[in-house]
Amino acid sequence: MSASTFSPGPTPDTVQSADGTIHSVPAGWALLPPGDAGLTRRVKAAGEFWIVQEKKGRRTFSKGVWAPSETITRLREELDAERSTDAYAKKQAAAAQRREKVQTEYVEDFLGSVLAFLDFHPAHAKLAEKMAQAITAHATPVGSGTVARTKRIPVEQRAEAAVIAWMRHQTTAYDTMVIPRVKGKRREVRRMLARHSKELLSQYRSNTRASVECPLQRALTETATESMK
Repeated sequence: MSASTFSPGPTPDTVQSADGTIHSVPAGWALLPPGDAGLTRRVKAAGEFWIVQEKKGRRTFSKGVWAPSETITRLREELDAERSTDAYAKKQAAAAQRREKVQTEYVEDFLGSVLAFLDFHPAHAKLAEKMAQAITAHATPVGSGTVARTKRIPVEQRAEAAVIAWMRHQTTAYDTMVIPRVKGKRREVRRMLARHSKELLSQYRSNTRASVECPLQRALTETATESMK
């Protein structure tokens, strides 16, 4: 069963296949936990291994890779030796600089896409800038898991989704709502709140004078206050 994928078994030394069959981990194998992508890649390339994943809701989480313990130990020692060299340190520094450059450029592009979607009237330009900055700061960090980090849809759609998601949490009572555990109900509530958010945005796209009681302005004031703490 080379390169098979399982879910965790009922005991630490077992795994479970998709059909429910329980398999004992081969003697002499060890579990390499997730977290070191370089070592994991080498272990997978070295021969037989079992992938262990656990699904929670719509998301799948890695629980590690089972492989011969001798293989894991040997490859870890080889990798540690490589990582201790000056050449490796320089390579990592260069890679970090490239990632930082890519991230900086993406943040700028995303901010521009958010501003384009907001499309506020010039009279509300300062508010649009504050809102776009707040949404971008929340949505773009690497590893945030937000819609802004997905590559499945164009950046313009990511920006729109991020705005609506931010407004859902910041300008509505969504986080404290008691939503019945009925299939499709949470999606229905989100659609309803999205309509309200878009109606609110439409006011700022015109030259409508905004009240200080507006939930959007209140949310931005609270966000600014939190960032100063």
